[in-house]
Amino acid sequence: MSLRQAFRFPMQAVIPIAGVMLLSLVCLAAKQFVMPAAHPAKSYPAHDEHPTEALTVAIDPYDDAAKDNIFTIHYRDIGMAPVFLIITNDGDQPASLGEMKAQLVTADRTKLSPAVPEDIYRRLSRPSASATNRYPLPFPSKKVKGAVSKEAQQEIEDSRFAAKAVEPHSTQAGFLFFDVQGIATPLEGARFYLTGVRDSKGEEVMYFEVPLEKYLNAPHP
Repeated sequence: MSLRQAFRFPMQAVIPIAGVMLLSLVCLAAKQFVMPAAHPAKSYPAHDEHPTEALTVAIDPYDDAAKDNIFTIHYRDIGMAPVFLIITNDGDQPASLGEMKAQLVTADRTKLSPAVPEDIYRRLSRPSASATNRYPLPFPSKKVKGAVSKEAQQEIEDSRFAAKAVEPHSTQAGFLFFDVQGIATPLEGARFYLTGVRDSKGEEVMYFEVPLEKYLNAPHP
């Protein structure tokens, strides 16, 4: 038997192996962010209901590896905390979210506003950098955005809460990202606040307050 014959690999074995490798590569390349289904806000442990206005706000922190798997970006590794915001309108009139403002207040009273895309771009390109929602920079950096892949930019845009209104008998949802770098336990003792929601007459609804303990103390699968 020649050396060439001794190391000849059966073609029947090569084809299945090549097929598996190709399928793996296709699946890896095809992975992309898909917004999780939003259920009525009252179904989440951490929620605040305003019966008079028929509005309910809920949050669902994505604080473990299993939930993080919907993203291609590892936000927790760069000090960002993804929080799924759900707003349900059970009334007969729309509610406006155009002036909505969210804030996460930690146990030590540190006030965190949601990161804007540029904050996340900066953190992705420089993981040790602080986001602008706590330490403002004098100028926006276009170079930072250029250092982040188009796929990552698209995921950030697609995942963010972007609704400007909640129609009657409907739910709107999306993610807010908070810079929690350097905070050991950002959720324990924290509270989430939402202001600026307006009813159909343009009048501001009383602020929503959601203690994070409601989420932490609830049973998790």
